[in-house]
Amino acid sequence: MSGSRAPGPEVGASGAEPPGAALSVDVAGLLAQLARSFALLLPVYALGYLGLSFSWVLLALGLLVWCRRSRGLKATRLCRALALLEDEERAVRLGVRACDLPAWLHRVRLSRSVKRPWWDSVPWQSAVLGTGCEPVLALPLPQAIFVPLLRRSAPQPLKAEGTDALAQQVHFPDTERAEWLNKTVKHMWPFICQFIEKLFRETIEPAVRGAHTHLSTFSFTRVDLGQQPLRINGVKVYTENVDKRQIILDLQISFVGNCEIDLEIKRYFCRAGVQSIQIHGTMRVILEPLIGDMPLVGALSIFFLRKPLLEINWTGLTNLLDIPGLNGLSDTIILDIISNYLVLPNRITVPLVSEVQIAQLRFPVPKGVLRIHFIEAQDLQGKDTYLKGLVKGKSDPYGVIRVGNQIFQSKVIKENLSPKWNEVYEALVYEHPGQELEIELFDEDPDKDDFLGSLMIDLIEVEKERLLDEWFTLDEVPRGKLHLKLEWLTLMPDASNLEQVLTDIRADKDQANDGLSSSLLILYLDSARNLPSGKKINSNPNPLVQMSVGHKAQESKIRYKTNEPVWEENFTFFIHNPKRQELEVEVRDEQHQCSLGNLRIPLSQLLAREDMTLNQRFQLSNSGPNSSLKMKLALRVLHLEKQERPPDHQHSAQVKRPSVSKEGRKVSVRPQMSASPGSGDGGTAPSTPVAGGDERPGVEERGLPVEAGLQGPRDLGRSSSSLQAGPTGSPSHVSVKEPTPSIASDISLPIATQELRQRLRQLENGTTLGQSPLGQIQLTIRHSSQRNKLVVVVHSCRNLIAFSEDGSDPYVRLYLLPDKRRSGRRKTHVSKKTLNPVFDQSFDFSVSLPDVQRRTLDVAVKNSGGFLSKDKGLLGKVLVGLASEELAKGWTQWYDLTEDGTRPHVVT
Repeated sequence: MSGSRAPGPEVGASGAEPPGAALSVDVAGLLAQLARSFALLLPVYALGYLGLSFSWVLLALGLLVWCRRSRGLKATRLCRALALLEDEERAVRLGVRACDLPAWLHRVRLSRSVKRPWWDSVPWQSAVLGTGCEPVLALPLPQAIFVPLLRRSAPQPLKAEGTDALAQQVHFPDTERAEWLNKTVKHMWPFICQFIEKLFRETIEPAVRGAHTHLSTFSFTRVDLGQQPLRINGVKVYTENVDKRQIILDLQISFVGNCEIDLEIKRYFCRAGVQSIQIHGTMRVILEPLIGDMPLVGALSIFFLRKPLLEINWTGLTNLLDIPGLNGLSDTIILDIISNYLVLPNRITVPLVSEVQIAQLRFPVPKGVLRIHFIEAQDLQGKDTYLKGLVKGKSDPYGVIRVGNQIFQSKVIKENLSPKWNEVYEALVYEHPGQELEIELFDEDPDKDDFLGSLMIDLIEVEKERLLDEWFTLDEVPRGKLHLKLEWLTLMPDASNLEQVLTDIRADKDQANDGLSSSLLILYLDSARNLPSGKKINSNPNPLVQMSVGHKAQESKIRYKTNEPVWEENFTFFIHNPKRQELEVEVRDEQHQCSLGNLRIPLSQLLAREDMTLNQRFQLSNSGPNSSLKMKLALRVLHLEKQERPPDHQHSAQVKRPSVSKEGRKVSVRPQMSASPGSGDGGTAPSTPVAGGDERPGVEERGLPVEAGLQGPRDLGRSSSSLQAGPTGSPSHVSVKEPTPSIASDISLPIATQELRQRLRQLENGTTLGQSPLGQIQLTIRHSSQRNKLVVVVHSCRNLIAFSEDGSDPYVRLYLLPDKRRSGRRKTHVSKKTLNPVFDQSFDFSVSLPDVQRRTLDVAVKNSGGFLSKDKGLLGKVLVGLASEELAKGWTQWYDLTEDGTRPHVVT
């Protein structure tokens, strides 16, 4: 090989090699060996120096073994996938079971009376038969007639009774194989690899280098996608419920590549890369609009309907990502990045003619809004057992709800087989065909949550019925029913129905930011012009846009080193009362953390516009003289169209079975109409929980999508469902379910109080302190009857005590006593080095008005230190009683902080 060296001195064409070169190579090798030895021995020395236990060595050894085992399992799965792709026919004949086959293989039943010799004599054709998980069998198809699909209720042996009898049981699968397409992709694969390599080197590499000065030496040393091409397992073309001016195709893609992508940062001698990638998912291709001129199609749109399944084998420094605990996190982060570009509603649009409105195709208006009333369940399984299963217990059920890429999680009902949640979620629906409402119920456990049943409902049927209020039987479990109320809300481009909608949702004029939604604001962020520079006059800013309506905020992507950025991003906001709410927009420089301009737009302006749409350039305030921001705003009223039906009308909702073995099979299930004991009528205003514990403004309050880095329940245990919680916007990784009580908070409270009293005596030191020696905190407290929640807004603090010479790093922690579990805890962000922090963060607690008046709000201001820091401690505390008749109206007051919160506070 060209890179190898023979032992001994190497002689070139001009004679012996200079002695200085050999000496430099030897010194470099010696230094590298010394660095490796030092890195290996340093942890052992540190353990002895710090006097730590030998258990740390065992822990590191166990972590190493677990990491190697994980990498071995990944390599085994890759080899199996490659072997199947190399000789699919042979792999199937040698015993691939029908339940393991991909979805594009149509499975039908065959009588057990078929004898073995027939198996060996049948040629391979395009129809596959099998009995569940028995070895599959291929049959010839005369005149392209498929084998009859035997009914599950009365299976019969396959008989040749003539063409007429056979044709009555013909089943044509809606997903077809396209081997001609796979052969075309295989022929084009080397040229596709060349295009990908150019994309990495000419686009991604310069962008990474310009992102930060420490990455200035970043480069790709090798980009090779391997010899195995992308495979299309099946193609489905939609012909029903589709606009005549568009063509919709679903491609079931699978890529198992032994690729090699290596990168290097020469400045830090850092090397990393990817050794192999597996990705599986359903990609939708939309050809629209169809036109009468060549090329007959105006544009091509590509996106994933949901997050694809991903598995990556790392090399080099990125091997650390295979450590247990980090391997799942790394894949989740990458999936969140993919979601920001390629998962619905995001898409890639390729224009084929210049006259097409690309903005409208790239970010279309949602087809509708699905309002989900997650009411109650009944007759669930008891999964909690005692005495090794001898005593049956109950369950702690909760639900995970998914619509496309939007995932919601309900609260946990402790020890109840007939739980009542009474929660409401609102989800955007962008595509009719292909999207379903998926619901899974789980029993919360400390280790692994148990499965309690699932349900999949076709959204096309919900749109037809407009309103469904039914009991549904859960799938994949012996018993269990779920009560849902589903409302399909149409987006109306006029304000004629707004007053009726506001009346239906009981919109309160004093609570403009809470409750159910009356309308939807669609914002298309196009570009900006003539933005001012940051703090440095000669440097271009890194602009981003922050948008907020009430307590809900979203943020655009960052555009680097430009004062005329182009975003072309779409955002949506659920609006409670557009007559009283307004849109706040601020352009910020991410590099210097300063504002480049802002503007405020009352949503009432859109009500008087044609089609409630505003498309123009907006002049920025507090910015340059010619700085402007181009946006398109569209307001749509959410209207429930009520249909008159006869009294004996029964809904027939299309319920899909979620298991892999039943994929693609639709069963029309008639929901149970009989009233069940304890069932609610859905007439009361249900609460809408916050989806997760994320306290950032980007998280929606009324059941909007959980962020892409948001993680769902710990190991749902079923890879086929792919119900990984993860908000759709920026990657954020906050645990949604925290059932463990916060024991450390209860134990450390007396010690923290004593330390604070001692610090207060040191501050006094013979002098008389003021009326509020520990400072004050400003709170807004009220109860929302519409949402059935206690809403607490933490505004700011003032005159806090300094915890160290550099000041304090305060944050606020809240409990609604007597609940001191970790799941009931709320925390603000940390304000660094300030004694007058401003938070302006809103939190809520799911509790009824009669119950909340018997409880107490525990508010503590604490100092945040670093990891293992001794600077953590209590800065002050206040206990607020909630037994007030004005709680429904709410109040905003300043409260004095004390050592333990028990002394009467002074309200100013």
